[in-house]
Amino acid sequence: MDLTGLQSLPAEYPVGARGELPAGTLLGTQAQWGWHSIPPEQDYTLAGSTVLYDSPRGPVPYVDMAGGLVDGRETESSRAETWLRANPHRLDLGRIAFALPGRDSPGLAPEDVAHPRQVLDLWTGTATSRFTLHGQPVGVTTACHPHRDELGFRIESTALQQGLAISLSFPYGSEAWHNAADWTRPEAHSTRVEEVPAIGKGREWLISRYLDNSGYQVTVAGAGLELEQTSRHGVILRAANGAEVLDFSVHFISTGQGDCLLRGSGGIGFASASASASATGKDQAPEPGTAVIEASRTAWPDFWTSGAAVELSATEDPRAKELERRVVLSQYLTAINCSGSLPPQETGLVCNSWRGRFHLEMHWWHAAHFAAWNRTPLLLPALRWYASILEPARQTAKAQGFDGVRWPKQSGPDGRESPSPIGTFLVWQQPHPIHLAELAYRAEPSRELLEEFAEIVFESADFMASFAHPTARGFELGPPLVPAQESYESIRGTVSNPTFELAYWQWALRVACKWRKRLGLPPRDTWLAVADGMVRPKVVDGVYAAIGVEPFTIRTDHPSMLCALGVLPQTDIIDPAIMRATLADLMAGWDWDSTWGWDYPVMAMTAARLEDPETAVAALLQDAPKNLVLPNGHNRQTDSLPLYLPGNGGLLAAVALMAAGWDGGPDRHAPGFPADWTVAWEGLVPAP
Repeated sequence: MDLTGLQSLPAEYPVGARGELPAGTLLGTQAQWGWHSIPPEQDYTLAGSTVLYDSPRGPVPYVDMAGGLVDGRETESSRAETWLRANPHRLDLGRIAFALPGRDSPGLAPEDVAHPRQVLDLWTGTATSRFTLHGQPVGVTTACHPHRDELGFRIESTALQQGLAISLSFPYGSEAWHNAADWTRPEAHSTRVEEVPAIGKGREWLISRYLDNSGYQVTVAGAGLELEQTSRHGVILRAANGAEVLDFSVHFISTGQGDCLLRGSGGIGFASASASASATGKDQAPEPGTAVIEASRTAWPDFWTSGAAVELSATEDPRAKELERRVVLSQYLTAINCSGSLPPQETGLVCNSWRGRFHLEMHWWHAAHFAAWNRTPLLLPALRWYASILEPARQTAKAQGFDGVRWPKQSGPDGRESPSPIGTFLVWQQPHPIHLAELAYRAEPSRELLEEFAEIVFESADFMASFAHPTARGFELGPPLVPAQESYESIRGTVSNPTFELAYWQWALRVACKWRKRLGLPPRDTWLAVADGMVRPKVVDGVYAAIGVEPFTIRTDHPSMLCALGVLPQTDIIDPAIMRATLADLMAGWDWDSTWGWDYPVMAMTAARLEDPETAVAALLQDAPKNLVLPNGHNRQTDSLPLYLPGNGGLLAAVALMAAGWDGGPDRHAPGFPADWTVAWEGLVPAP
């Protein structure tokens, strides 16, 4: 929403253009189930992008790209590759905005709005927006229902008597980089409006939407409400009978049709919200907008009083206040954007990045903190999604000659891989489901959880064990391969043995063995053999290299070698002394402009495990372009990526580790914080 509490000024909230790709807007409406595909010109498949790469096992097929990626822009790509990378994409379900229908241009302009003041109450999840419109005060309360894809609004203003109205408009889907909405193709979709019987004294309308193979419904309800369809894809809402209050809700509903998959609500689901009582009195049901607002006011306090908490306010160091601000806001933002039934895109439900398709190598950064902060139920829905794509992931592994399942990198709900010279060569997303399942079990151990996720854990381990190949030195990874630090994309055909991935293979395979033991199953000797036999990472000039072949380390992008002791606990193949030298070398000089928001939590976790808490805090708050946290809590990266939720999730994971410690860590309170900091915490789960 914008400063009006609605989506009235989209041009004032831009997402910058990415290279030659167009700009977008932050003002959209998205839900977990809202997906759309533009009909292809023909039946495109991945076969046209499949290339054989040499490997220690012989030629292996990989989905590559005939074109390439330059600063994120596709160049010389085929139509098939462009379509496959862009579809399905997340859909903008509609725009809700103030309007002055009596004007030639009914939408509000920035100069219409004066003296704005907006407050988001984190305790209740409600926003109040106040401004004057041509001299008349306007008050707006906005909230989202915690369990349904429903928005509630209560607007109070004498301007409602003089023509101020609400427009609700619907776009076509877009495969552009940022825009989940295409407003230029009215002929490509349909909008049907009908009034339906309402419960109580209010009125209710059903709006049916059809876009190619996608469909969804929208209900608009309110007392004292009038609705008129004024354009092919737009309606106007007005207060009836000269009222000065407009209280209404807008409920977006999946019909399970086509790409609009029926995957349940995007709700945060942390409370049993009851809206039976409100300012209207306990014996009278509140109006629809107020009912949503009351549900939000009931649910969010339950969120804040459950799970874990960290307090730094008694610390004299001025950095503590800023860190606590980031921690509180990150909890709010990740609860909204990262706790749904699908792994989130890197911009959550705010706007489309990478066409709204999610990146599974980022899932850990979005979700691991939920378990650490004792909010495991917010992690589990998206973790369950992996079970729905077991078969396509199994086919990918089988086609390449591997066992188990090979998880995709960039995907939609169907789990189909995207053509890429980078994504299909990444492997560090493969252990993530094991890691996330283990964190969930540590937070809430039960046989039921073990049984539910055993297949995901075991199939992941089967792939990992078969992907590692035996040599005289031990078990090795690659080539071909792109490590978490994607700077080596151009030499993917020769890359092998990245430091982080070697350690991740060893640790995750041993965790998978623990799961079999917990379930009373016999051990898998192959998993143990690979874990015990992983080669040690390459060391150059006393520090860990990023990869095991030349150029060894390029000092751009993610310093992912640090993850091998930070994100991960101590393993046999990592020497803490060498990692300490690696951290010092990196902190002394890296291309910080090329980093990403989660790199700073990585440095903090590594420093904490190396018992260097001062560096841990300094890393979390390092003055760097990609480590900027805006007043609203979002981790800004660039004009074209104004928010980045892996940075928020990574921060929470790091702070949990620094406060609660880890297995075998120092026996002191908050071991990852400086000794002169006063750190109070409760409910955190120590890290592995």
